Amino acid sequence: MSAETASSRLANIHARLARAAATADRRAEDVTLIAVSKTQDAEAIQPLIDAGQRVFGENRVQEAAGKWPELRAAHPDIRLHLVGQLQSNKAADAVALFDAIHSVDRPSLVAALAKAMAESGKRPDCFIQVNIGDEPQKGGVAVADLPALLEAARAAELPLAGLMAVPPFEVDSAPYFALLAKLAREAGLEGLSIGMSDDFEVAVTIGATHVRIGTALFGARA
Repeated sequence: MSAETASSRLANIHARLARAAATADRRAEDVTLIAVSKTQDAEAIQPLIDAGQRVFGENRVQEAAGKWPELRAAHPDIRLHLVGQLQSNKAADAVALFDAIHSVDRPSLVAALAKAMAESGKRPDCFIQVNIGDEPQKGGVAVADLPALLEAARAAELPLAGLMAVPPFEVDSAPYFALLAKLAREAGLEGLSIGMSDDFEVAVTIGATHVRIGTALFGARA
């Protein structure tokens, strides 16, 4: 991706985000744009960094560990978010590497993260992932089990930032985003990690605080 392409794509997303925020009488700066760089190498990521993007998302701990230390050494203000599923045995690595973890979805992971944070002193923000469409192939806690998981996370003193969800594919996302927003309000949580390349504008109008954009910034994966 050329520097010109990266700058143009980033500007386009920011403009669309700002319009969506204005529609909902919100401030665009209250929405964090996460550039999802999974499967992208450092050469593909660098033009977006040069264009001013500073928040990136990765799906896998091992992949992120292979490419981000050098990039972050050159750009210490970069923030890295884990947006993919996390195995409990990778909790310590995730805590060491990421500034936020969006996929906390079970008690065993809560315990593993709490232990890793206690041992390292590093406390990345945590989002509880909710399986908002009750899809067996997706990660996330069932809506009915969310209160118990929130209780466990609070008892473990995880730094809870909000809720995250991925709605079912090729359906109207709005009702699912609205349900997650309602669940967050009931839980007293402000963060909403919702919205991707195809539906982030809808997510912003419903209250997204974090949107996760991959394809619209990097192009379709081969």
